[in-house]
Amino acid sequence: MRRRSILTIALSAALITVDFSHALEAQSSDQGPSVLVQLAKLQRGSLPQTITAYGTVQAGPSASQTVMAPLSAVVRQIYIRTGEEVAGGAPLIQLGPTPQDTATYAQAQSALRAATELVDRTRTMLGQHLATAQQLADAIKGQADARATLSELDAEGAGGAQILRAPFSAIVAVISTSPGAIVAQGTALLDLDRADALVLELGVVPEQADKIQSGNAVNIVALGTKDPAPGKVVLRGRLIDPRTGLVPVDVALPPGRFLAGQMVEAEIVIGEAQGYVVPHEAILVNDSGNPYMVQAVDMIAKKVPIRVLAAAGARDVVDGPLDPKWPVVLAGNYQLSDGTRVRVASPDGATTQ
Repeated sequence: MRRRSILTIALSAALITVDFSHALEAQSSDQGPSVLVQLAKLQRGSLPQTITAYGTVQAGPSASQTVMAPLSAVVRQIYIRTGEEVAGGAPLIQLGPTPQDTATYAQAQSALRAATELVDRTRTMLGQHLATAQQLADAIKGQADARATLSELDAEGAGGAQILRAPFSAIVAVISTSPGAIVAQGTALLDLDRADALVLELGVVPEQADKIQSGNAVNIVALGTKDPAPGKVVLRGRLIDPRTGLVPVDVALPPGRFLAGQMVEAEIVIGEAQGYVVPHEAILVNDSGNPYMVQAVDMIAKKVPIRVLAAAGARDVVDGPLDPKWPVVLAGNYQLSDGTRVRVASPDGATTQ
């Protein structure tokens, strides 16, 4: 009798253990595996909508001037170098007369001396009644003509060295001559760019160019640097440059921030994108190349297709059938499929489901 009771108790305990084990297995099967993730609250907001373009700092059309030889001359000395910034009135080039001009000037001097002597002699002869008043008048006219010719040659620099000076504060862009060269009148000697009138010349793909308007704000960063500078669109071209296939866009620059010829990256602000502002790490791309995010709906993963409207640094503005009631998954989102249970770490290091 006693042995029968002990056997009954042992069998009952075994049955209870088996039932509890089956219950745990059933519970585990119902919940399935879970993934440890990091969550973030979904919030609406806005970010600037931008177009990125690249270009070079150049002198604007009204900021460049070519200095030309005022007459045929010999280049005696060049005071400046390419890329140098010069003040208004600074000496640029010294020109001297050519051998032919020197000879012409000497002839003009001789002609003036002869005309002056003729006037003196004719005036004396008139006093002696050996010449007429008309002859004196003709001699005086000849003297005036000779003096005018000499004055004209002096103004052209044929009488000696002439120094060409900068018409304004400028950067020397190009020097087209060298000391000892004989240049004809009108020959280009050098090009000057106004130091305070540089522009940024960008190239934008035609599909984006229509979104750009004059007056759009621009954030400019020289390649190799991190310090941005503000700018403003002053011209958006209406033609495609056949050399590049891009639409030209000119941007006004703050004075003194950039050098002519400097390469830059520019972000043109074309508006504000409204939507959900999320960390960039929350966005994934599926096998078809379409972006999506994962939301934790009652701690169950749900993939949601989205559109990326704008990006700025580590944040993006997105739109799509997102539910603001549920958080989005950050770290660990790439491991999730629809229906996967998620858990998060609590402040004490434990995990919660």
